[in-house]
Amino acid sequence: MVYAIIVAAGKGIRMRDSVRKQYIALDGMPILSRTLGVFNRCDLIDRIIVAVPEDDIDFCRNEIIPAANMEKAPILVIGGARRQDSVYSSLKTIETDDGVVLIHDGVRPFVKPEHLIACIKGAQENGACILGIPAFDTVKHVNAKNEIVQTHKRDILWLAQTPQAFQLQLIKKAHENAKQEGFMGTDDASLVERLGGVVKMMPGSRSNIKITNQEDLKLARALLQISSSDL
Repeated sequence: MVYAIIVAAGKGIRMRDSVRKQYIALDGMPILSRTLGVFNRCDLIDRIIVAVPEDDIDFCRNEIIPAANMEKAPILVIGGARRQDSVYSSLKTIETDDGVVLIHDGVRPFVKPEHLIACIKGAQENGACILGIPAFDTVKHVNAKNEIVQTHKRDILWLAQTPQAFQLQLIKKAHENAKQEGFMGTDDASLVERLGGVVKMMPGSRSNIKITNQEDLKLARALLQISSSDL
């Protein structure tokens, strides 16, 4: 079985909008609906789980999911205060430890279908696999005073994206361990890494942006004007 967890329980504070960022419309369709549509069309995915704010369960069931024209009815889960909590709650709904799970940000609607397939196969073969892109700007390490401490070698640095895919037994163990020890990671892969697990990096796309602020929203609307073959 292949599962997909779509994390969409954020408050969207950085967007500075009266509407949560995951529900903002892009060319008439909510961002989250667009994201769900991509996963719905992937034949390799058997079940989709969506973590949303508790107050938005009915709204998502009645508005967001229908807008995505989904054939695979998703399971709605009450998200937590932090992203990691939402993923953990979603994983708890999967009763088996067999299979693979894709974990994806609900505000990344431009992920490509072929990248979903690549991540699934990568997790099946390697245990853990994530999308990412090589760093294309020089990366500086700065201190609390914004003074440059070190310039890192760009050719070994990648920017992590989602989806991040894992064999279920591995990611469940990683989340359980993090919860027991009170560890908060910046992504799911970091929880596997701290257990000594090897995570394979797969080339993603620069168009697979995470929409978190108004500048991202402008870029997303521009991307909609570009044909998928050009992304």
